[in-house]
Parts: sequence; C-alpha cells; structure tokens
Amino acid sequence: MTEEPAFTGRHVTSRVRPDGRLELALAESSVGAPGPDEVVVRVEATPINPSDVGLLLAGADPATATAGDAGTQLQLPPGALGALGARLDRALPVGNEGAGTVVAAGENVPDLNGRVVALAGGGLWAQYRRAPAVACLVLDPGTRARDAASAFVNPLTTLGLLETARRDGHTAVVHTAAASNLGRMMVRVCRADGVGLVNVVRSPAQVELLRSLGAEHVCDSSADGFTDRLRDAVAATGATAAFDAVGGGPLTARILTAMESVLRSGDTYSPYGSTVRKQVYVYGRLDSRPLEVDLAGVGMAWQVGGWLLTPFLQGLGPDAVEQLRSRVAAELTTTFASGYGAEITLADVLRPEVIAAYARRGTGQKYLITPAG
Repeated sequence: MTEEPAFTGRHVTSRVRPDGRLELALAESSVGAPGPDEVVVRVEATPINPSDVGLLLAGADPATATAGDAGTQLQLPPGALGALGARLDRALPVGNEGAGTVVAAGENVPDLNGRVVALAGGGLWAQYRRAPAVACLVLDPGTRARDAASAFVNPLTTLGLLETARRDGHTAVVHTAAASNLGRMMVRVCRADGVGLVNVVRSPAQVELLRSLGAEHVCDSSADGFTDRLRDAVAATGATAAFDAVGGGPLTARILTAMESVLRSGDTYSPYGSTVRKQVYVYGRLDSRPLEVDLAGVGMAWQVGGWLLTPFLQGLGPDAVEQLRSRVAAELTTTFASGYGAEITLADVLRPEVIAAYARRGTGQKYLITPAG
C-alpha cells in the first residue's frame, strides 16, 4: 500500500526545450512524510540570488518573455543549446536557499517540530521542502524566516572568500560590486576581523552607502581618477588579492595593474615585474563580456581563477563548516543581515515584467520570494 503524500504545494521549474525555448512554470509537487532523520519545511522566505537567475533563465533574454496558461516562455540566444545539453527537457527546480518552519520531523529529530530553520541545497522556490535535519541551520526562537532566508549563500561566501585569501597568504583584499548585500557583509566582517579591504563600486550613492557602514577605502569605478584612487587604496592596505563578482570586461586587469604598480614602486627593477603573487578570485559574472587582461603592466606573478562556494565547503571538512555556520547563526541580524528591495510570490516569479526587474540585478533591489503568501 502506497503512503499518501504528507504535503502538497507548488514549486518553480525551468525547462530548456530542444527548439531553443525556455519554459518557466509553477508545478504541483508532493512532499512525502519525513524519514527518521529528515524534516519537512514550509518555506516562508527564499531570496533571488544571481546564481538562481542563472539557472532559471539559462542565458535567455528577459525581453523575450511571454506569459501563457502553462507558464512563461523565453527565447534562448542562438548557439546557447550547446552548453545546455545536460538539462534539455528536464524540469529543474530552482532556489538555492531559504527559510521556514518545520511542519513535520522524523522520529530521530522530534525537537525540531515548529522550529524556524534555514536550509540550502536547491529546489527552495517552493511551498514545501523535505531535507535532512543535519542540513538545516536551526535558529533561535523568535527568529523570523525573512531574516534567515539568505543565511547560506552570501554569508558563507563572504567567510569562504576571506578564509581562502588567508590560506593563500593574503592579508588585505579588493572587492568588486561591493555595495551588494554580500559586499556589505564583507565590510562588516573585515572590520571585525582586522582584514584590510578596498571596496570597488560604480556610483557616488554606493560610495556613501559603504561609508555609512564604516568602510574606509571605497573607489567609484565611474568617477574620474578611479585608477589613482584604486592604486592609493591598494598601497594603503597592501592588498594582493581581489574578489571579483563582475567577471567580464577590463576591471580585473585594472585591479592587477594597480597592485603591480604599488609592488614595483621600490628601487629594485626587473623586466618581469614584482615577485609577489597577485590573485583575483572570480566568483560572479555580473558582466557577461569576456574577461580582459592586458599583460602590459601586470607583471608575471599573477593568477586569475574561478571560485565556487560548494567545492570550497566540501574541502573544508565538517568541523570547519560547522564553525562557519555557527558564526552566521550568531550574527544573523547584525553582520550577516540582508536587505530586500521587494517581496513577491511564487506566481510573480513568472510574470514577464517581474522577470525583467530581478534579472537586472540592481544594487539594493534584491528580491525576496514568500512562497506561503
């Protein structure tokens, strides 16, 4: 006899069709009763992160979105299917992280019933999600799901990037797209941990925002004299690493050039430049253009590489990961607080005008989904 599903609801899916169409839909879903070490969470808040948009839209142009009875369709650009073969005709669930209330708990974790938890692992743009209890971040009584919705991706990325830099021997860093929620966390963590930080933003308003948080070195890439200000800030902090969320265009090269300029400023000359290694960790792609590095002026001791949160955590080991999670839980509404520009429902996610808005990824316009709403 088959056991009836314990909970039914809806979740967002993204499907790439072989003819180049992208289909977004609200699918009905059934979540069975939890196993002995599992919980069922009623998802009450889940953010839209850039990584979510990447999976959701698969590179499709938001301007092509059209709504219909079965969902929303978009057109993929010519040649896009070659990189998407592994997901053709698969309805992929979306949503990397979220938070909500445990509405059912397995026999080995009964004390979690009714608790607010945060969790990650995909498929969280949904009304219900079943997950291993060990994967949940159990929050203090009275914590709102809204405050815990972004408890994983941005906080752990912030701590992971800084731990990576520390392990690679860097004591000060440059951070791009620094007015984002993650960028503000970076300001707070670096101040608390005594790490030198150079913030790169793209408008005077963003400069003022970070200065109000206590950031000392903030450089506006849209302003005249940006190159000189960046070099001065690198000199003041001794930054030899950068965390780049932009990814495309010439910004990476400008940062490396500023670092090399500072390192070459001594009396010793070498045609190969300084011997100090300069590193850029690319962890985002807000700019879809190719990444440009002009070898003139960067010396020979430099590296540019990608950085992803999940492989980093897998390499840390469970005890070290738990230390990071514990810090996030303790500082959830202070150091790791997130702000949102708008709240939407699951149905809103598929509306063409809303897709156009959250796909722009504007600073201060992070979207929060309330699936239970």
